Amino acid sequence: MRGERTPDALAATGVAVREAGDGDEVAGVRPRWVTLPESAEEIAAVLRACAAHDLAAVATGARTKLHWGAPPERCDVLVDLGRMDRVLEHTPGDLVVRVQAGVTTQALADALAAENQELALDVPVPGTTVGGLLATGIAGPRAFRHGTARDLLIGITVVLADGTIARSGGKVVKNVAGYDLGKLFTGSYGTLGVIADATFRLRPLPAARAWVTASVARPVTETVEPYVYEGRTFDTTSTDVAAALRAMVPAITESPLEPSAVEVDWPGVDGPCTVAVLLEGTAAAERAKALSALMGGTAEVTEEPPPWWGRLPAGPHGAEAAVLDGAASGGGEILLEVRNIPSRLAGSFVGPFSAARAADVRPAVRGSLAAQVLHVALPPDTEPGLVAAFTGELRAHLEDEGRVVVLCAPREAARRLDRWGRVGALPLMRRVKERFDPGRRLSPGRFVGGI
Repeated sequence: MRGERTPDALAATGVAVREAGDGDEVAGVRPRWVTLPESAEEIAAVLRACAAHDLAAVATGARTKLHWGAPPERCDVLVDLGRMDRVLEHTPGDLVVRVQAGVTTQALADALAAENQELALDVPVPGTTVGGLLATGIAGPRAFRHGTARDLLIGITVVLADGTIARSGGKVVKNVAGYDLGKLFTGSYGTLGVIADATFRLRPLPAARAWVTASVARPVTETVEPYVYEGRTFDTTSTDVAAALRAMVPAITESPLEPSAVEVDWPGVDGPCTVAVLLEGTAAAERAKALSALMGGTAEVTEEPPPWWGRLPAGPHGAEAAVLDGAASGGGEILLEVRNIPSRLAGSFVGPFSAARAADVRPAVRGSLAAQVLHVALPPDTEPGLVAAFTGELRAHLEDEGRVVVLCAPREAARRLDRWGRVGALPLMRRVKERFDPGRRLSPGRFVGGI
């Protein structure tokens, strides 16, 4: 039971415990206590105490995405993995590393670089930990060439709701029969268990990198007829940009020049957008020059990425400020993730962006044109009804060929939104949740369908 002796029960685990404060809120919900385990065994002790006293627990690392997802139905204990920040094993000859969940991706990159190796993941939120990367399933530019975290994950250790420690994949000690834990836990928002450590496949650092950057816009002297898509007519300011991208991107991705990433930055629908392409490895500079000719006369080749590369679109105060403000306020920023298929690129965005401008909504879009994962940001002060209308318009144009997920939004706007949209696999996901967390004590309500 959730009685007055609960803090004593947590303290009896031997794990450090403190009262929660303002910076510990989960999407606006403040926990009662914060625990700071240093191993999988200590996480297990905490979750056993939670099970004994019916306490709901939410895991966190660096708190960069605590405002993502829906608010938990209840949150008694925040399991802070910040002290689990060790590289447990690195075998350079096998190109394998095993790390605790609280290691930041930047610290991991620094450690691997000393051995001329890398985990080929770009993380668009500064300060993200390995656990947070897996729990939210977010990916960066090079997912197009190298895959996402779930593709590079070869082993995982998790702690289940009853305190059971389960391992799957590389370095197997104990498996949960019938489940691929790595795939299940990636993107599950902590609703199935707490990730304790992960084992990844590595690659050598590329010998060289080069970026090709070009601006895409309609010449102001050109006269273009209104664009018609699925019986609807739109003006041409955003249409021509989308049409140009639809022609340019396949030429880039299907070329023998082997780009590692193709990114777009479109800060406003009334202006041009920027396309940047990364080439890695042998003769990167020479391949970049050939690609610049393919992208047109405005393309520029550099050895450094553009400043916006690999970051989420920012509001008026910048991406990092928005993350911090959002974490403190339960979601100050408005950020959507859009996934679709390449053939739908122009049609998926022309209508919503035109409608957004007509309604005086100012979206910014950034992300991977090659992998078709884009992020759309709206100003934090956008009227809640307009946020809902804009989200609905995006989903209507994607139809069944893509998804729009509201990663975070202010409370009033979030109350009017279906964060996840229609999910065909929801019945199966509910059964998996019931199997792993029948008592609904792990991040209850944070994920799809209130899981």
